[in-house]
Amino acid sequence: MLTIPHGAYSTLTTAPATQAETAITAIKNFILQSGLQVGDALPTESQLCTDLGVSRSSVREAVRTLVALDIVEVRHGHGMFVGKISMRPMVESLLFRGLLNPGDDHRGLRDIVEVRITLDNALAESVTQAWKNRQDTELDAFVNELEELAARGEPFTAADRSFHMRLLEPLENHLFLHLTEAFWAVHTLTTPLLGAPKPEDMISAAQAHRAMLQAARAGDVQAYREATTQHYAPLLAALT
Repeated sequence: MLTIPHGAYSTLTTAPATQAETAITAIKNFILQSGLQVGDALPTESQLCTDLGVSRSSVREAVRTLVALDIVEVRHGHGMFVGKISMRPMVESLLFRGLLNPGDDHRGLRDIVEVRITLDNALAESVTQAWKNRQDTELDAFVNELEELAARGEPFTAADRSFHMRLLEPLENHLFLHLTEAFWAVHTLTTPLLGAPKPEDMISAAQAHRAMLQAARAGDVQAYREATTQHYAPLLAALT
C-alpha cells in the first residue's frame, strides 16, 4: 500500500498541494521505500486511486508527469513499471535552451560546452588515478579510429563519445558518467548547427584524445588538463 509522505500537502509557501502533486510524491516515495529497481512493476491505476484517496484523473496526471521524467514507464496492456530514470529530460531541456535563441551567437551552446570543460577538468585527477599504467585495447581502438576518420575528413562523433564514456567507466561515482553522457547527447544534436568542421580542427581534436589518454596513463593531471583544453579549442572557436 502507498503511503503519503509527511509534508506532501504543503510547499515552501504553505500552499496546499494538488491531488496530482500528492500522487507524484507518494508514487516516488513508494518506489524508494519498496526498494524497487528499473523495470519493477508498480500498483495499478485503480490501486493507486484507492491507496491515495485521489481521483483517477489526478493519478493519470501524476503518471504522465512521472513518465515525462523517465521515473515511470507505461506498457500498454501490461501496466506501469519503474522507468529508466535517465538523463533524457535534462538533455531535452538543455537542447531546447541551446536552440531557444539562435540569434545570440550560440550563447546557449557555449554555456553547455563550458560546463563540459569544467566537468572534464574537475575529473582530471580521478581519471588519471583510474587509468595510470592501465591498458585497454578498446580505448586504444577508439583513439585509432578517431585519428583515421579525422585524417580522411570524416566525422567521428560516435567514436568520440565512446572514448569519453569508456574513460569515465572506472570512476566510482557513476553520476559523472551519466552527466557526461547527457552533455554528449546535447552535443551530438546541436553541433550540426555549426556547419562542417575544418579538416585541421578535426585532426587537432583527434590528436587531443590521444594526448588525453597518454596523460591519463602517465598519471599526469596537468598534461591531461592541457590536452582537454586542446580538445575543446576548435569547438569553442566555432562558437565565438
